[in-house]
Amino acid sequence: MVLPAPNLDDRRFQELVDDAKRLVQQRCPEWTDHNVSDPGVTLIETFAWMTDLLLYRLNRVPDRHYVKFLELIGVQLFPATAARADVTFWLSGAAKELVRIPAGTEVATARADGDQAVTFGVVKELPIIPCEAIHLASSQSGGDVRNQDPTLPPGVAFYPFQRTPNISDALYVGLSQATPSNAVTIRFTCSIEGIGVDPNNPPLIWEASTAAGWKRCEVDRDETGGLNRPGDIVLHVPPGHEVSVLDTQRAGWLRARVTSPVDQQPGYSASPRIEAVRAFTIGGTAAAVNAEVVADEILGVSEGVAGQRFTLQRAPIVSSGGLVVEVAADSGWVEWTEVKSFASSTPTDRHFLVDAVGGTVSFGPSVHQPDGTMTQYGAVPKKAATIRVRNYLVGGGRVGNVAKGRISILRSSIPTVQRVENRAAAFGGVDIEDIDNAKQRGPIVLRTRDRAVTLEDYEQLARDAAPDIARVRAIESSDDRGTGVRVLVIPSVADGELGQLRFEQLVPSADVLQRISEYLDERRVVGARVMIEPPRFQGITVVARIRARQRFAADRLRADCAAALYGYFHPVTGGPDGDGWPFGRPVHVGEVYSVLQRLPGVELIEDARLFAADPVTGERGQSVQRLQIDADAVVFSYEHQLLVEEG
Repeated sequence: MVLPAPNLDDRRFQELVDDAKRLVQQRCPEWTDHNVSDPGVTLIETFAWMTDLLLYRLNRVPDRHYVKFLELIGVQLFPATAARADVTFWLSGAAKELVRIPAGTEVATARADGDQAVTFGVVKELPIIPCEAIHLASSQSGGDVRNQDPTLPPGVAFYPFQRTPNISDALYVGLSQATPSNAVTIRFTCSIEGIGVDPNNPPLIWEASTAAGWKRCEVDRDETGGLNRPGDIVLHVPPGHEVSVLDTQRAGWLRARVTSPVDQQPGYSASPRIEAVRAFTIGGTAAAVNAEVVADEILGVSEGVAGQRFTLQRAPIVSSGGLVVEVAADSGWVEWTEVKSFASSTPTDRHFLVDAVGGTVSFGPSVHQPDGTMTQYGAVPKKAATIRVRNYLVGGGRVGNVAKGRISILRSSIPTVQRVENRAAAFGGVDIEDIDNAKQRGPIVLRTRDRAVTLEDYEQLARDAAPDIARVRAIESSDDRGTGVRVLVIPSVADGELGQLRFEQLVPSADVLQRISEYLDERRVVGARVMIEPPRFQGITVVARIRARQRFAADRLRADCAAALYGYFHPVTGGPDGDGWPFGRPVHVGEVYSVLQRLPGVELIEDARLFAADPVTGERGQSVQRLQIDADAVVFSYEHQLLVEEG
């Protein structure tokens, strides 16, 4: 229930004019012409208009008091967060020597229609490491690995799989060095004997050896059609790739593994025949953020008094968590610690507060106590000490969520780098919170009082700790160890073509989970057991047969239908309300008909079936009319299959 706000003066323009005319009749009876054409009435209306403006501003006073009260209880606007993107640097040819992409390297989008270019900076240095193939090996059905001669003489070849390939048959390529986050080209000379497979969708996956086991490589281009003809395969090697020992041979191992055909995907009926293999590095992928780094900025000189405040030259800043403040001392620069509040700071604690939106750095105040004493919260920098900020980020916002392929300009010249691109859309950019949202958040903050008691408290505090996450849900959990709270976190994600997601995109980063965990650990009830983790994702696959209207292209309609399904069954932006599929909400096949039938170009849904799918393996269950979803789960679209018939 909304409390009724007092109207300090409810008179409006016409009422003010009428009141003035009544006074004229009482005090100036000789003034008899009260028509709008009279100059005196014009003056009355002018003053009534000015008074109406004053009354409007008077009634705005409660809004200002409300905002000041929010400041009093510690509510601050959430700062902007910077969009993130993986940017691939392609070389002009095979790497002959180590190429370094320095941290801070700037890439940008091309200007279009007068819009400003969106700039991204590389977060961490990327080494592009030259390599070559030094070992070859093969295994059958996941069994023992057999080494092959990496320098196959002319006319000599071998079969990497069994003559009739089985699942888990594998070809191993050993590189001279590990190539984490690099793009590696493997050049094959092979015979057309791996018959039976679809060259555009072979049942073959590429993986790289890491400390955590074999991790999947993204295939950028496969000219061999599943090892069926000579050509290049370009792989994006995952970050954790490392040198390991396989059957006594030490190398940076990659492997191509035969997988189970999915649905109507044909399998191998015969093994390819490998005649020669070469490998070289052709590029690398680095993480970049839509933010500019400001380094070594001098804030000013301390006056040696409590409550000092300094203003940054650039504001608003992207994230206050990464801001480093240093104060000059006899022994050199001393780093101070950022805190959310001075409430628990002692006079010796080197603490400071940051207002990310306003761009200010504040040091501890001195508070007058009832007994006449003064209490200092946080240390005071010594008089005449220079204060500087080592680095901070400015920028961010939704403008950084650029589409796939938009980042194409290299602003820093790097030898041998030919071009850059983002192979997926940038994601995670959020604008500064507006004041209206802060007003709605104020009562929630006041209720939680910075303590996690109810499930709603955990959700609100998790958002405070990581405002860049897409969704959070807290549920009660019971197991052999007792009752606890599970905080389920879904990160911001970048959609691929048609809106589909890769399952690994939905796993929150370790940094985000750590931030939330530390923040809640300080605010949870003593003895409460809190687990921060992603939710369970129930994969679903829709198989549908659709008849198109006349004069509608089947290929275009198939893409529209796929985009509609991926968009509706989306864990972040899908669901009936468009704010993510609700936790625990079941899926009914009737929703498939509803989503598809409303698309222009759809004449009739001939058939639609709903399947549960394992989001990791892709294996699917039986066709169902209604798919039940657990309370700690949301849906995840896994490769919908659509057949569109011409009208």
